[in-house]
Amino acid sequence: MNLLLAGAASLSAVLSMTAFVPPDDPPSVTWIFDSLDRIGGHPATVSGHPRVIDSPVGKAIEFNGVDDGLFIDVHPLAGATAYTWEAVFRPDGGNEEQRWFHLEENPANGSNDNNRMLLEIRVVNGQWCLDAFNKSTATQKALMNRKNLHPLGAWYHVAAVYDGTEFRSYINGVQDGAAAVQLTPQAAGKTAVGVRMNRLFYFKGAVHLARFTRRALTPAEFVKLPQP
Repeated sequence: MNLLLAGAASLSAVLSMTAFVPPDDPPSVTWIFDSLDRIGGHPATVSGHPRVIDSPVGKAIEFNGVDDGLFIDVHPLAGATAYTWEAVFRPDGGNEEQRWFHLEENPANGSNDNNRMLLEIRVVNGQWCLDAFNKSTATQKALMNRKNLHPLGAWYHVAAVYDGTEFRSYINGVQDGAAAVQLTPQAAGKTAVGVRMNRLFYFKGAVHLARFTRRALTPAEFVKLPQP
């Protein structure tokens, strides 16, 4: 009996210690834009004539702002209750409104009624500002700060972060906008890069990298902007 009690006590101690072991971080997925055929391991459909370029931050895909786009049959943040969506990109000018990275729930046809996430820019007086957008079920929120303008033609890290209660946007690790909002997880869908899903609002510039993480990261945990 004493042996049984001792065994039970030992098992209890092991279980208690196990309970204090922190779980592994939720997975992150990184896409490097170094090929027109596959992005992040997924087949890509090309529209127009985007091209792979060498840049100071590494390989990237450049878009002409007229008819270039890439379409990928996956929504990398589908089902996420919290997330961090990062990208390293170079805006080069072009039209005032540009939807340069678009994740959308199926049927993913670009309808304003569909649940979707977007990284956008506005070109203002020869500079640009960020617009991070999320529409989930009956709630939607755009984070756009037209007073925070940046030079065109340089490389930037941007992030959209949702922690379950607050939606935030960042440029080079500095918070650009924030709002308290309840966003629901999105279902499976598709991705468009360089243009909105319905082939409107084309992007002029280049994209080097994207990372999708299923938790809210702090700026210290963001991808570091590669230095030339």
